[in-house]
Amino acid sequence: MIFEPGERVRTRNDNPEGHTRLPAYLRAREGCVVRSLGAFPFPDERSKGNRGAAAVMLYTVRFEGPTVWGAGGEGLAICADLFEPYLEKLS
Repeated sequence: MIFEPGERVRTRNDNPEGHTRLPAYLRAREGCVVRSLGAFPFPDERSKGNRGAAAVMLYTVRFEGPTVWGAGGEGLAICADLFEPYLEKLS
């Protein structure tokens, strides 16, 4: 699945064993794709010793403060570079 800038997404709520580049505080959060950064080897697979891991798309996703930190996040936002397998399209 390819995401376009402006598309709304939700991060998966996975808690995988081993390495992941999806921060726990951003799991199951809704955000907006800002830009596509291209395809890179998926680090979750490479950490398991799979040096031939397939390249997957990497996106910058913006999360509004209240989505991440609740009412204390008013007026704040955070951007994170997240791999496609971490994201689900919102309808």
